[in-house]
Amino acid sequence: MKISVVTASYNSEATIAFTLESFLAQKHSEKEMLVVDGGSTDATLKIIESFGSDAIRVVSENDEGVYDAMNKGFRLFQGDALGFLNSDDTFHDPDALGDIAAAMQDADIVYGDLNMVTDHQTKRMVRSWRGGTFHRYSFQLGWVPPHPTFYMRREVAQRVGEYDLSYITTADYDYMLRALALNDFRVRYIPRVVADFQMGGISTRGWRVTLRGNLECLRSRRVHLNAPIIDAAFFLRFLRRILQIRKSGLS
Repeated sequence: MKISVVTASYNSEATIAFTLESFLAQKHSEKEMLVVDGGSTDATLKIIESFGSDAIRVVSENDEGVYDAMNKGFRLFQGDALGFLNSDDTFHDPDALGDIAAAMQDADIVYGDLNMVTDHQTKRMVRSWRGGTFHRYSFQLGWVPPHPTFYMRREVAQRVGEYDLSYITTADYDYMLRALALNDFRVRYIPRVVADFQMGGISTRGWRVTLRGNLECLRSRRVHLNAPIIDAAFFLRFLRRILQIRKSGLS
């Protein structure tokens, strides 16, 4: 099974080498990385070119943000399955993609666990996000799988469609809700860390962004799950985030 990894990037010279190295280190041989770049003006494209790998394709042009770039990835990926790994994240270890592929032999959607780290040199862990098993009412209880660990077969992408760009910071939440809660796909959780997420991106910039994201997630549940004006998940999502925090900041 060929797996496509879509990487959205823009002026990512400080981190993208870590992302590419972690992809190329994957033991699973049937793979491609599609870097969808937003027209970087720094050294991002030169760094990508320096790897000289046939497994990495690059498209660089102006876009309307990270979710617009991801939508381009939906239209351009060539694999049997795909997932998204942004340009400041990495695979956790060389077996991650192989374990995803193995799990997908009898599943349509596979996801795992995520470590949230300060940087990719020290890998100092700040939050530990464990996916857990999906159930019918999981989203109503404040649950969501870690997006950088979420992989789907081509058929899933074709049926669910693209990211809804009206969601500024949580189009990934809305997408996974639509994929999981509104369909009957075969879903499998693998209890292992798939990716390391570097803190500091658009979804982790303070409480105001967190609140706006929570309101967007509530809108998605109201649209697709007929949630009330305020539901239990609105508060439970905050609680789940608090429980993810590592008190010592160490793994």
